[in-house]
Amino acid sequence: MLRRMRAGESTALVGVALIVASLLTPSYTSAGGDLSAWETFGASVTLQLAAACAALAMIVAALTERESPAHSVATAVWCVPLALLATIASVIRALELPGHATAPAVGVWLALAGSCAILIGSWIVVRDEHTPLYTPAKPNPRPRP
Repeated sequence: MLRRMRAGESTALVGVALIVASLLTPSYTSAGGDLSAWETFGASVTLQLAAACAALAMIVAALTERESPAHSVATAVWCVPLALLATIASVIRALELPGHATAPAVGVWLALAGSCAILIGSWIVVRDEHTPLYTPAKPNPRPRP
């Protein structure tokens, strides 16, 4: 079943894992201690979660495909703009600190790397429509008269 995952889906899966890890690690440091993504929850975290869900849908579509990669390509088409928005929001989140934070921590950088990985993975899926699971047909040549 994992043979059906191509490079794009694998890259997006790494991105999803990075976003999940960013939710579990500190995102900012402040005078009062570390702040998690849940404590500074905003539109960027929502976009990151939406991109992660779209990437998971793309991966599930790739794993459950039977004859063609059409479903995973269709979900990747929706995953690209969500991942692009999440990447832009992650860059803004890394550069613009919340009012009570003093510096970004590892969670912000994990989220940025995860958003970029989802964007790159979904772009690869859109660009790469073949799958190594199916061998190309080699018809017999016609006999010459």
